[in-house]
Amino acid sequence: MNETTRERLYNLLPAIYRLRDGAEGEPLRALLAVIEAEVERIERDIGGLYDDWFIETCAEWVVPYIGDLLGVRHLHSVESAGIFSQRAYVANTLRYRRRKGTAPVLEQLARDITGWPARVVEFFERLITSQHLNHVRLHSRATVNLRDGNALELLDGPFETATHTLEVRRIAAGRGRYNVPNVGLFLWRLQPYFVVHSTPRPVTEPADGRYRFSPLGNDIPLFNRPRTETEITHLAEEVNVPGQLRRRALYDDLEALRQALADDQPHPRSLFLNTDNPAFQVWVEDESGELRAIPPEAILICDLGDVPGEADWHRPLPSKTYTSRTRFDDSVDPPVPRQVEHPIQVAVDPVLGRLAFPAGAVPSRVAVSYAYGFSSDIGGGPYGRRDTLVTATSSATWTRTVAQRDPTADHTTLAEALAAWAADTATEAIITVMDSGTYTEALSIPMSSGRHLVIQAADGERPTLRLLTGGVPLGELVISGRDGADAALTLNGFWIEGGLRLEADSIELLRLLHCTLVPGRGLDAASEPLRPGLPSLTAQLPNADLRVVIRHSITGPLHLPGEIAELTVADSIIHSPLQGRPALAGDETGAQPGPRTTLERVTVFGSVHVREFELASETIFTESAVAQRRQVGCTRFSFLPAGSRVPRRFRCQPDLAWAAYAQQLGKSGPDQLTPAEREAVRARVTPTFTSVRYGEPGYAQLSHTCAVEIRTGAEDGSEMGAFQHLKQPQREANLRASLMEYLRFGLEAGIFFVT
Repeated sequence: MNETTRERLYNLLPAIYRLRDGAEGEPLRALLAVIEAEVERIERDIGGLYDDWFIETCAEWVVPYIGDLLGVRHLHSVESAGIFSQRAYVANTLRYRRRKGTAPVLEQLARDITGWPARVVEFFERLITSQHLNHVRLHSRATVNLRDGNALELLDGPFETATHTLEVRRIAAGRGRYNVPNVGLFLWRLQPYFVVHSTPRPVTEPADGRYRFSPLGNDIPLFNRPRTETEITHLAEEVNVPGQLRRRALYDDLEALRQALADDQPHPRSLFLNTDNPAFQVWVEDESGELRAIPPEAILICDLGDVPGEADWHRPLPSKTYTSRTRFDDSVDPPVPRQVEHPIQVAVDPVLGRLAFPAGAVPSRVAVSYAYGFSSDIGGGPYGRRDTLVTATSSATWTRTVAQRDPTADHTTLAEALAAWAADTATEAIITVMDSGTYTEALSIPMSSGRHLVIQAADGERPTLRLLTGGVPLGELVISGRDGADAALTLNGFWIEGGLRLEADSIELLRLLHCTLVPGRGLDAASEPLRPGLPSLTAQLPNADLRVVIRHSITGPLHLPGEIAELTVADSIIHSPLQGRPALAGDETGAQPGPRTTLERVTVFGSVHVREFELASETIFTESAVAQRRQVGCTRFSFLPAGSRVPRRFRCQPDLAWAAYAQQLGKSGPDQLTPAEREAVRARVTPTFTSVRYGEPGYAQLSHTCAVEIRTGAEDGSEMGAFQHLKQPQREANLRASLMEYLRFGLEAGIFFVT
C-alpha cells in the first residue's frame, strides 16, 4: 500500500491544519496514522466477509465452521505433514454424499484426507466366477494370459487385471483380499521429487555414452510424475500415481507413439512422456551449444542391466522401422504399406536409472530431468525451502550467484565465488547456486572473526558437490581460520560427496540445513558406501565455542570432540554404514565421548557416545546410546537398545512394552520378567525399516511390520524418528474413521501401502 493511501484521513484535513501540524512537529499526522491502521484492518475484515461465505476463498479458521454446517466429521490435525487444511475434505463433502458407496468417491476421500495418492479396487471384480450370459464381463477372465507380460507384471498390485479364487480371511486385518464384500485402498506414501537439468554420472571417464541418472553414480528407480485427475468420477490409473516406472508400460507407450506417427495420426501423445508433464527427459547439447530435449519418439525403453561376461551395456540401434497402417506405396501394384523409419537417440532403463547412447553418437554434454522417490523433505532435494533461504538484509550484504551455464550468474564454479568472497571484506555474505548440476571441485573456506557466510541452493534446486582432495574424489571441504570468534557458516540444500573438516578455532557456528552428506562419502552402483569408515563431519581442537546445528538433513558419522560447546540435531538421519563404528562420538572408535547433544526426532543408525544428553526426544537409536553424565538431561518417547545408559527416561521403549507385558502376565512390574521374556518383548518392538541402505527410495522408512509401539510412540501419537513430522498414524486413523460413512452397506475396506 503506497504512502498516499496510508494517509487518506490526513489528506482530508484542510491545508491550514496540515501546515500548522507541520510547524508543531506533525503530532496530528502521527495520531491519524494510528487510526488509519485500524481503519485498514476493519476494511480488510469487511472485505473478507464475502470471501468467508465460500469454502474456496474463506479464511482457514472458517473451514471448520462451514464443515460443521455440513455435518463433517472432525479429524486429527496433521499440520506439520503439510496437510493442515480440511478445505478439500469439506469442499467435496456434497460430492462424496451424492456418489456415496462408489469406488471413485472412496479414492477421492482417501486423497483429500491423507494427502496420499490412492487407487480403490473392488475385489469382487477380481474373483473367478461363473458369469451370467446376460451380463458377460469380457475383462474378467478365469485364467491368466502367460503371453501378456504387462499383465503379469501387475499381478497382486492395484492395477492387476487377473482374477483369483475366493479368499476368506478378513481384509480389515490386512491379510485377506479377494472376497465379495472386500474393497481395497492402495496408497502411495513415497513422494516423487523432480530434478531439472541434473548432471548424470558417466560410467567411465571420459564418457563413453553410458550414464546413470543419479549424480552419485548409483542405480535408482525412476518414479512417475502423476497426472492430475480432473473429475471425482475418474478412477486413478498408473499415470496418476507416483509409482516406480515400469519398462513394459513405458515401452508399450512409446511404441504406440511411434506407430501413431507412422500412421499419420493427428497429434499423437505419450502418456508418460507428454510435453506438459514428462516423467523424465534427456537433454543433449546441440551444434549451437544449447541444451535440447530428446523427443519421446526418439527414446527407446530397454533393459540396460549388466550382462555376465560383458563390460558394455546394451546399445540401441540408431533407428527402428515401422509398417504404416494408413500410408501405402503406390509405385507398385498392388500398393504395399510404407516402411517408416524413426531415429533412436538414446536408450533408457527406468528400473535401474540408466541411459545409453548409440555407438558413435555420444553427445558432448548430457543433462537429465527425472523424478526419484523418498519419504519426506529431508536431506538435499528439489523441494520448497523458501522459509530457510537467506536474503540480503542491506546493501552491505555481499551476494553472488553460481550456475554452470547461466550467463546471468556471477560465477560458474563455487571455487571462483569463494575466492571472490575471501578477497572481500564484507562481514555478511550469501552465495546461491542456481541450478541442479554437479560441481566437482576442491574447496576450502578460510574464516575470520565476525564473518558470516551462507552457501545455499536456490529454492527447488538440488546441486551436488563432489569434493576433491589432491585431485582425488570423496575428499573434504576444509573450514579453516585462526580466529573464528563469532564466525558462522551455513550450508543449505546440497548433496555432498565427501566430508567436512573444521580446523581449530575456525568458526563458532556451523549450520547444515536440508543437506545430505552421503554416508560413506559416496556410493557405488549398488548403493553400497565407497568409504564406510570415514566420517561426514570432524572437528579439531581447540574449538571450545563451536556449536553445530543440523536440521532436516542426512549425514554419515559425526566425529565431534566432547570439548566443543554443543551439537543440536533435529528431523534428521545420522548413519554409520560400517558395522561397529559409532554414528556419533568423539573419535572413530567411539572411545572418546562426543559433545553435549540435543536430538529431536532423529533416526540414528549406529552407536552413540556423548558427554551428556541435554535432550533426546522421539529418537530411534538402532545401537546403544551412552551418555557419560546422566545426572542432567532427559530421554523421552525414544527407543533405546540394550546397553544404553542415558539420563532419566520418560515413556521410552522397550520400557513401556515391558511394563505392559508384565501387567498382562499379572506380575507386579517389569523387574519380575524373566530374561527370556524381556528379550522376547525387546525383539518384538525393535524398529524395522523398509531399507537401511542410503540411496534406496524406502531408506529409513519404518516398515509395515514395525511394532505399533514404535509407529505410534511419539509424543503426539505419530511415529518415532526422523519422519515424525509426516503424522502417518494420524492420517491413517483419519481415513479409517471416515471410511464407514461412505462405504456401501455390507462392504469392508482394507488399507494397503504400495510404497
